[in-house]
Amino acid sequence: MKEKKELQNTAKEFIEKSEKICALTGAGISAESGIPTFRGKEGLWNKYDPTELATPQAFQRDPKLVWEWYNWRREKIASVYPNSGHLALKKLEDLRGKDFVIITQNVDGLHNRVCNKNVLEIHGNIWKVKCTECGGEDFNYEVPLKEIPPRCPRCGGLLRPGVVWFGESLPYDVMAEVEEWLRKCNAMLVIGTSGVVQPAASFAFVAKHNDAKVIEINLEPTPISEIADVSIFGKAGEILPEIIDQIQD
Repeated sequence: MKEKKELQNTAKEFIEKSEKICALTGAGISAESGIPTFRGKEGLWNKYDPTELATPQAFQRDPKLVWEWYNWRREKIASVYPNSGHLALKKLEDLRGKDFVIITQNVDGLHNRVCNKNVLEIHGNIWKVKCTECGGEDFNYEVPLKEIPPRCPRCGGLLRPGVVWFGESLPYDVMAEVEEWLRKCNAMLVIGTSGVVQPAASFAFVAKHNDAKVIEINLEPTPISEIADVSIFGKAGEILPEIIDQIQD
């Protein structure tokens, strides 16, 4: 088995030789900042199944309950900070500019908080709200929310979280950009994702099919490990800086 340092050097070389680079991030990179799991372990919310709260049907039935859950999640996210893994990806964007993009499954907005500009949020953003009446979209950073459920400042309609719920389609415009990047990238970093949730689970396979080098960074092996050119197991917050700090512009 190759030593970790050798694997990191190989990953660095793949990145340096690549014209276009994309990074897919999952819950693992945010977990290192202390973002609670989807279900969480605290009090009231153990009584509810998130797959039943995060649906259009649940919102139609009880918007106040759904918003109370999202308010709780927003408070948890607001109390944590991006970690060294997020900062390393920001450094890579600073080096490569428009030739680098982050595709994220996370809705926490931590990539935005380190000022990454090229972020494709396939599941939306918990800090966005969308009016169910006029369709207007805004960012809302109130913690805690002043009104539950919140109302649209334009028309008074009911606002919903700007995330993709179970049973809903992923945003077409975002997915179109994702597909373009999977076709044209020369290297793809897969960071902190289980590799089992579709469609993101297939992204590395598509990039590999289009001759990209796949670099996996995760705590443990995943289905992506089978096709990865390099798999490095450990914390993204430790591994990413060790790779990206050595990259030459």
